[in-house]
Amino acid sequence: MQDLSVCGNYLVEDMSDNGLHPADGTAARPALDWSALLVRHERWLRTAVFARLRERDGVDEVMQAVAVAALQQQAPLLDLSKAAPWLYRLAVWQSLQYRRRAGRQRKLTGNYALHQPADHAPCGPDPLAWLLADERQRLTREALERLPRQEAEILLLKYTEDWSYRDLAAHLGIRESAVESRLHRARRRLRCELNKLNVTGE
Repeated sequence: MQDLSVCGNYLVEDMSDNGLHPADGTAARPALDWSALLVRHERWLRTAVFARLRERDGVDEVMQAVAVAALQQQAPLLDLSKAAPWLYRLAVWQSLQYRRRAGRQRKLTGNYALHQPADHAPCGPDPLAWLLADERQRLTREALERLPRQEAEILLLKYTEDWSYRDLAAHLGIRESAVESRLHRARRRLRCELNKLNVTGE
């Protein structure tokens, strides 16, 4: 996988000292306010990251990594309309990195626990204790967690942000037809999982 912190097609090379684009001699764009851009897109990016991680604890860490990676860029985006999909791909990449690190940590913790006496076994709150107490919502979330991450992500973005197909396509950097196809597949799979859990109705 390519290094998404570079995002080749969306970045321009460093400008020359005369402040002009090397290729066409036009005036260079002003520096982009990354902080404002991140604040603008933070809410839906957090939703996407949560769908990828399936846990809340890591969302802050991933978002911090996204902010650092964005602020480290040495060149502005060529087309600001592509800022959302660029940040989305960056968030997906950082989520993947987090999951890899978490997986290694779980493996180390598991190996450690195997060599500890039973009375030293860690005990703490259920990591899913934050879920809503309502049984229907719990089962719905359980069904959602059974979906592939990409399908859970597009459902969460659709219904938490109330985005149209056009909005989803613009933020994820895909075609509207792809959005429609993904949503159709995700809804169908979610209904199947809800039926397995005997959750019926709207």
